[in-house]
Amino acid sequence: MASLCRCLRSAASLKLLQSQPVCAAAVQKRWLNLHEYQSKELMDSHGLAVQRFLMAEKGGAEAEVIAKKLNPIEFVIKAQILAGGRGKGTFDNGFKGGVKLTKDPKEVGDFVSNMVGHRLMTKQTPPEGVLVQKVMIAEAFDIEDGKERYLAILMDRESNGPVIVGSPYGGMDIEEVAENNPEAIFKEPVDIMTGITDEIAERMATNLLFEGDNHKQAVDQIKKMYNMFIQIDATQIEVNPIAETTQGKVICFDAKINFDDSARFRQKKFFDAEDKSEMDWREREANESDLNYIGMDGNIACLVNGAGLAMATMDIIKLKGGEPANFLDVGGGVTESMVENAFKLITKDSQVKAILVNIFGGIVNCKTIAEGITNAAKSIHLQVPLVVRLEGTNVDEARKILDASGMKIISATDLGDAAEKAVGSIA
Repeated sequence: MASLCRCLRSAASLKLLQSQPVCAAAVQKRWLNLHEYQSKELMDSHGLAVQRFLMAEKGGAEAEVIAKKLNPIEFVIKAQILAGGRGKGTFDNGFKGGVKLTKDPKEVGDFVSNMVGHRLMTKQTPPEGVLVQKVMIAEAFDIEDGKERYLAILMDRESNGPVIVGSPYGGMDIEEVAENNPEAIFKEPVDIMTGITDEIAERMATNLLFEGDNHKQAVDQIKKMYNMFIQIDATQIEVNPIAETTQGKVICFDAKINFDDSARFRQKKFFDAEDKSEMDWREREANESDLNYIGMDGNIACLVNGAGLAMATMDIIKLKGGEPANFLDVGGGVTESMVENAFKLITKDSQVKAILVNIFGGIVNCKTIAEGITNAAKSIHLQVPLVVRLEGTNVDEARKILDASGMKIISATDLGDAAEKAVGSIA
């Protein structure tokens, strides 16, 4: 089962890389996920220094033309999927490695022809792998020994605004650095009203051990990175590494960007650019219905209102010996059609052996939930036990609707009772 400690933590935070977060349940926030090339295009458009690159998606012949056009000293070829571990992955045709280096344009074509249209399997993909539709052909740089740094900007509740986090030890697991060498982690809170100053950027560049002209380049990159952070409504930008090359350049080699979901209306072009083909089919359908859903590996489906109650529901299912199949928060503004879509979604999941509906109706009208469930039941043949716990607004009307539906419902008096009955129904 998916780990019950996949906390609501971005890669850079770890309580700003020093203290452990408290995790109530196994809920992984589904962030907007951009491909590497999309992140680099975005960074380039904001003046950040990235490798020159072009994209191939038609095969080897196209890739050779692109390689000759790019014409660097050395190429790095990277399959574009939304999972890590590409370099050590294997393709369905037996080709090894989703990241390659070469100086030969013809070999670039050979590499790309073995990647595009094939499924890449890594430790982070499903067993069947992920179909590679695009490959990034980029300029490769030699990095000076010991000159890889870590740089991130993220929102921090304790300082009520953005914080720049950096370390002179980049290109590795930054959490290990935070644990074993915490004095090598530097933080600079930024006043959201004042913005980044030369003093802040210069101090961070100094702490990251940049010197001379590279120090000036680093200061410029830090300021541009902060301005990008604000302009795109990011919650985190993490560059690991930002490094010095043997050619005397400071380059952002890899980046992870998280966007504020509440800024979707203002950053529509980024959200519209998301590649949903690699999403879990359940999450893709939920996304289309505006449902807050995260698929998991258990067999008890949950339909709950409120993220906190949803996490508590999963915790208690686990406590009673069961395994949750999902996190599903229908939210306070839920409609009958949203409930209907949610119910259809969880009943389409073949791993689900029981369903637990847990509603505490304050803002949410229990009657809306009941009508959504019965509407969905008209078009499906429910073959798994359904446990329902309802309390709150219009609960009596809701119970009458469910009673009149003819559905076989196991009623529960409280959350503990509901979880126990859901687990017991499939024992």
